[in-house]
Amino acid sequence: MKVEPIRLSGVPDDVDRTLNFLLEQLGRADRRNRLREAYYDGKHAVRAVGTIIPPQYYRLGIVLGWSAKAVDILARRCNLDAMVWPDGDLADLGASELWEENRMASEVDQGITASLIYGPAFVINTTGAEGEPDSLIHFKDARNATGEWNARARRLDSLLSVTGRGERDQPTSLALYLDGVTYTAEKRDGTWEWEAAEHPWGVPAEPLTYKPDIATGRPFGRSRISRPVMSLQDQAARTVIRMEAHNDVYTIPDLWMLGADASIFKNADGSQKNAFQIVMGRIKGVPDDPDREGDANARVDVKQFPASSPQPHIMSLKQQAQLFSGETSIPLTSLGVSDMSNPTSADSYIASREDLIAEAEGATDEWSPALRRAFARGLAIKNDLREIPAAWSTIDTKWRSPVYLSRAQQADAGAKQLAAAPEWLKETDVGLELLGLSPQQIKEARRQRQLIDGRSLLERVVARGNGA
Repeated sequence: MKVEPIRLSGVPDDVDRTLNFLLEQLGRADRRNRLREAYYDGKHAVRAVGTIIPPQYYRLGIVLGWSAKAVDILARRCNLDAMVWPDGDLADLGASELWEENRMASEVDQGITASLIYGPAFVINTTGAEGEPDSLIHFKDARNATGEWNARARRLDSLLSVTGRGERDQPTSLALYLDGVTYTAEKRDGTWEWEAAEHPWGVPAEPLTYKPDIATGRPFGRSRISRPVMSLQDQAARTVIRMEAHNDVYTIPDLWMLGADASIFKNADGSQKNAFQIVMGRIKGVPDDPDREGDANARVDVKQFPASSPQPHIMSLKQQAQLFSGETSIPLTSLGVSDMSNPTSADSYIASREDLIAEAEGATDEWSPALRRAFARGLAIKNDLREIPAAWSTIDTKWRSPVYLSRAQQADAGAKQLAAAPEWLKETDVGLELLGLSPQQIKEARRQRQLIDGRSLLERVVARGNGA
């Protein structure tokens, strides 16, 4: 899609150049981004190849959800549970309010999914307007945001966020984030109106990148729906289409009639029967030809060839699923074409998903710096600060383990670790987490412990009073 240039009357020339450079960059990537979005949403149907399969089967719109599987299975193993600060108390800074007001648990998941689909996603900090929370954290996908990456400073020099679209999908409102100033613009009655707001946060945005690569010049990462993934899904979809045609045509046995008259395939009025009537009519008998009495061909001879098996198509689909599994590191059983049983032991389960677990750990390592910076900036805005304190540099992300363990397995492993640890560790939140308790259970356990201790103290005071 070609994005039309936008002229904001009265802005400096360098701002105008940056705006239209980013608009052009957004337009260049739009076709590929739309294609990957179509694969993820199941809206991409493969084109007809060759003339062996009737074209009507390609018009059925048969698609596979393998690309969405490749994204969602990895995304579901990358869960941000909380932000932590070993050197201080986040609750005193209003972190709980910031987390809840911005629905971070849900928003981060959506940002992760967008990063896996397109390659980059972006997390943006803004100050809330009247009636909004003081500090806002938004996530934008690569179809509606793009920026310039400074490789030396390892930060964004600019970011364009499209906030509204109109006819032909052209932008009608946008925000341009530059160093220390944000331009917001909206098109009203065919004229662009804008305003600028200064702030102390540089460019208040961070890229969430999946597999950034300096060797190939991809600082914004790459999509999980790669060219090999799209190619393998198209191959598998064509196999499914061939199987669909096979089920309609080749599973019906071929019957050859020697000496039959064409009239048996016609209706009473002499018109030709439909193909499905001939195939499904289950002809029980054909009359002899009276003109050939005594001739060997007077009686119709029926020959049958057995129906062909769909097994070659099934084997081909399995092979393509194996290639797809190897490309994306997702288990073959998740693609729905494997008849293998799931691993029963914990070790075999982890071994069968070792590549996927490693992929999840690597992805969370790449997303963590952006989320740390954005959350610390959000806290500073919420506390009405002009800069992020140096002590906040230890604020970090807490990701859930990508290895799925049952509560019993987790508790058993935690108990073994605590047995070799100092006694005081058992009384801490870390020790209770090792035993498999959730943060909510830990808070409830500590609350009930305080009630029990308070009741016990009261009973001792009453007992002493009665004794006196």
